[in-house]
This record gives sequence, C-alpha cells and structure tokens, in this order.
Amino acid sequence: MTITARTPATRSQRAPMDPMRTTAYVVGILFVITYVTSIAAKFAFYPPFLDNADYILGDGEDTRVLWGAFFEMILIIANIGTAVALYPVLRRRFPALSLGFVTARVMESVFIGVGVLAVLTLVTMRQDFSGTDTAALAPVGHALVALQEWTFNLGPAFVVGVGNGLILGYMMYKTGLVPRGMAVLGLIGGTLIVLSGTAVMFGVIEAGSAAQNLASVPEFFWELSFGVYLIVKGFKPSAITADMVDAR
Repeated sequence: MTITARTPATRSQRAPMDPMRTTAYVVGILFVITYVTSIAAKFAFYPPFLDNADYILGDGEDTRVLWGAFFEMILIIANIGTAVALYPVLRRRFPALSLGFVTARVMESVFIGVGVLAVLTLVTMRQDFSGTDTAALAPVGHALVALQEWTFNLGPAFVVGVGNGLILGYMMYKTGLVPRGMAVLGLIGGTLIVLSGTAVMFGVIEAGSAAQNLASVPEFFWELSFGVYLIVKGFKPSAITADMVDAR
C-alpha cells in the first residue's frame, strides 16, 4: 500500500485590501484625527489663556497650554494628509477643484501654524518676563491672545467652510463617493461657516457667540460623519472608482 505524504496545511492568506478601500480608510482616520485634535486644543487645553487675558502675567498652566499647541501640530499634519490622500482620487474628475481643496487645507494649516506660534511666544514670554514690567507685558499678552483667536476665526472658522464644506462637499456630491445627503450637509455647513466667519470679521456677531456656534453645527456633523463613513464603509461604487480600478 502506498502512503501518500500529507503536506502541512497552508495558512490561509488574507486578500490584500483594495487600494480604494485603503485610501478611504486612511482619509477617514485622518479626518477623525483632525476632529479630535482641533476640539481638544480649543476646549481642553487652551482655556487657561483664552479665558484669562492676563495669562502672561500670572503663574499659568504652561504644560496644559503646550499640549494644546502639540495637538494643533498633529492637526496640521492630519489636515494636509487628508488633502494629499484624496487628491489622486478626485483629480480624475475635478483637476482644478481637487487642487483647490489641497490649497484650502494648506491655507487652513498656515493659519493654525501662526496660532501655534502665538501660543508658544505667549508661554515663552510669560516664563521669561513674568513679574518684571507688567505695564509693558500686559498689552503684549493681549495681542498674542488676540492673534491666536483671529487665526482660529480665519482658519477653522472661515477657510474650513470653503475647503471642507463647499469644495469637498461639492466634489463628493457630484461623484457620489459618499451618500449625497451627507454631501449636501457639507455644502450647507460650508456656506454657514463662511457667512458666520464673515459676520465675525465685520463685527456683526461675536466670535464664539451662540450664533456662530449654531452656524458651525452642520459642518461639525459633516466632517464627523464623513470620516466615520469612510472608515466603516469606504467609498461608494461610482464611475470614478471604476476608472481607478480599470487604470490599475
């Protein structure tokens, strides 16, 4: 009787993830990171100086504030990462608008970066000069806090409406890569962010007022739902995804 040698069972190999699914997953993760880091910096780490115009004169909570600056540096990286990851997908259908989205993300990050520099300068001057000439130091501290607040009003509270809201919302609506109702939320949110940011700039409403916070709600849910949807579902099948599959 012939005995046939049995080969060891081969370990099942997992099929590699579809590149489009990978891209969607990366974009979704990066959007969630921008969501978390921006909220944490603004509401968890920056209140010590945002709620105290004379922060530069007191003892301060420098470690807490510096963590906010660090989170905003992560935010800058994630911001640009979302645009870079989406650009190869969207440029096939919207070569100009997709570049506009990248530019808007970069400009938003520039404003955030200027705000981070204002925060770091505020902390440095508080540590080096606190308790010396308070009459000269107080106006400098107020100016740095005002600069940081304006970088928020011009970046996350205005440019975001143009980039994430109007441009990205329009491209998502036309391509159908996400549910169109979700993309409409982005278009509405972007419009409201731009209008409320303009109103703040001209003194019609106050920065951080109930009116501005209410206007930011649609954009808030648009970005969150967009990120979570891409992580869980990926891009919806569409002409643009089919073109990319055929091009492989």
